Amino acid sequence: MMNLTEFRFPTVFEKIGQRLPSPIAGAPLMLMLELARQRSWLIAPENLYGRTFQIQVEDLGLRLCFRCDQGRFKAIPFQTTDVSLSACAMDFLKLATALEDADTLFFRRRLKIEGDTELGIAVKYWIDASERPAWLNRLAEKLTASAT
Repeated sequence: MMNLTEFRFPTVFEKIGQRLPSPIAGAPLMLMLELARQRSWLIAPENLYGRTFQIQVEDLGLRLCFRCDQGRFKAIPFQTTDVSLSACAMDFLKLATALEDADTLFFRRRLKIEGDTELGIAVKYWIDASERPAWLNRLAEKLTASAT
């Protein structure tokens, strides 16, 4: 049985991800954000406009800095951002599929939020309140079924 709570990719993935040039390392995350926006799965509220974010997938060594520009997500060079979210890949997947909410992951110290606290809370509520597409809900069901 697969334990979703403790799953982490082997450290070799982190080492590879850290050595990739930043545009390549951040590309999968940027593509997912842009796809979610284009399909109206992830619509940024206006209080995120003009703000900068960093997402770090710890066990894959991937990091992405981006700005929310009038609801669109635009990659930016690495810099100090308004808020940073970091977790392992499986925890981000659980967050995206609503298998776990942001508060649960945060209080279990599996989701780290640094920077502007008020913005971090707004991002947590936005992610938790976002409606997931049907295919993502089916994925969550399959993951849950395979873990039991």
